[in-house]
Amino acid sequence: MKKKSNFQKLSIFFAITCFIASIACVIYLFLNVERLTWQSPISASLLASTFFFAFICFVFFVIGTSNIPSFKVGEDSN
Repeated sequence: MKKKSNFQKLSIFFAITCFIASIACVIYLFLNVERLTWQSPISASLLASTFFFAFICFVFFVIGTSNIPSFKVGEDSN
């Protein structure tokens, strides 16, 4: 298995962080939906944030787990 670069490790960290943020938005929305109502701009923002964080999590996870070749010039590092 090829060693992951620091950027790929950082990408996995951000994927986990975005997943947690997405779950936090959903939990906050469902705990306060009676007070905010579904037609509130805050509810729409929380739904949009959930969508954003979920898909950014997917993108970062794909970047972090893919097999990216080394683009170093010179040495042949495996």
